[in-house]
Formats: sequence, C-alpha cells, structure tokens
Amino acid sequence: MSKLNSLNIKLFADGADIEGIREMAQNPLIRGFTTNPTLMRKAGIINYKEFALQALAVVPDRPLSFEVFADDFPTMEKQAMEIASWGRNVNVKIPVTNTKGEFCGPIVKRLSEAGVHLNITAVMTLDQVRQVAEQLAPQTPAIVSVFAGRIADTGRDPVPIMAESVRLLKSKPKAELIWASPRELLNIIQADQVGCHIITATNDILKKLALLGKDLDSYSLETVEMFYSDAKAAGFSIEIK
Repeated sequence: MSKLNSLNIKLFADGADIEGIREMAQNPLIRGFTTNPTLMRKAGIINYKEFALQALAVVPDRPLSFEVFADDFPTMEKQAMEIASWGRNVNVKIPVTNTKGEFCGPIVKRLSEAGVHLNITAVMTLDQVRQVAEQLAPQTPAIVSVFAGRIADTGRDPVPIMAESVRLLKSKPKAELIWASPRELLNIIQADQVGCHIITATNDILKKLALLGKDLDSYSLETVEMFYSDAKAAGFSIEIK
C-alpha cells in the first residue's frame, strides 16, 4: 500500500459492466471511469443512453467518459451535445479522426470552446497530440487518451511517446493525458514516472494493485505452492519405475 500511496497518477476504471463499475466505485482509489462502444457491445449493452444513465447513477461524483459513434461530423457534434447533457461529470469521447481518417479538430474546437468536457480518444502519434492540443480551449477541462498499450503492441516503446505527450499538453494546463489500454500493472508505474495525469485500466489489471511492491521471495513461494496445490487437486501422478 505504501508503494500505491506514493503514486501521483489518477486511476480510472475502464469497462462497460454495471456490476464491475459498481464494484470499482466502492474503491476510493478509483478516481474516474471510461468506456467505449466496443466494450459496451461485448457487455451486451443494447440501449446506449439507458446504460449511460445507469452508470451515472452508480457513479454521480467522478468523471465518466461516453463516446460518440457517428462518423459524419455534424451528427457527431449533435451526439456530443446530447451525451454532455446526461450529467455534469460526463466527458464526451471524440475519436481523433473519423473512419475516413479526417481529423476531428474543428468539432473538438467548437465543443471545447462551448465548455463541453471532452476525452479525445484513439490517439497514437505525437502529431495527433500536437494537433489536438491546438484545438482545446485553455479554460475548459479535457482529456487526451493516448493508446500506449496499442503502441506497445506494434513493438514500439510507448514511454518516450507518453513523456513527450505530457510536454506537448503543458500549453493547455486544464488538459490531462491518459495512458490508455495498459497491458500490465507495470504500466501504472511507467505512466506515473513520465508524468501522465491518468491511467485507465480494466478491472482485471486494477485488481492486481495489491501486488505493488510485493516481496518477490514471498511471491515465488506462493507460486510454488500454487503449482503444487493445483497438481495435487488435479490428481496428477507419474509412475516411477
């Protein structure tokens, strides 16, 4: 716990299961929540607004991010305004581009200037971070989600990219950087060390927080005990001649 208390980064929970959100909402370490249409589909969500309002009822006091899903800019902007009306703690997720690769900067600029709290998502390059930062209104809080985990999936080290992203966002002091799509608990430490404001992680990663700073000799012994117990429970035997 001492290792956890030394972190400056804010922990957000990423998911679309109401019971999972309810569970994480009971943890005072969790400072906010994110979701996306893919997670919602996997969770079997059918009614988008109904799910969002349920989640907001569970978490009325911390940021929640809900994403637009239109692909044309006019409809995307209308969806953003509707989603923003669902609660004062809502961040509206806007993808950095539409499916045609067209930059969503003009929408980001208008919404940010209108006071809508945004979460610009699916960002993966420093050029995108720079372009997004240029569109954000300095007086309006915003989040920029850089998908460090997906960057790592391509064989690239995300740490230098995230460190530079922190620097690029300093021109907008109300903008916060999210380390998105982490793959392991180590990413929380890495994100904290480079100065990311937030990391959003699935419940299975967040449930490993108790392992931070764990004694490795003890962990080794527990692992040996696990292998032994499982082999015994399975009834494994080897005939020795």
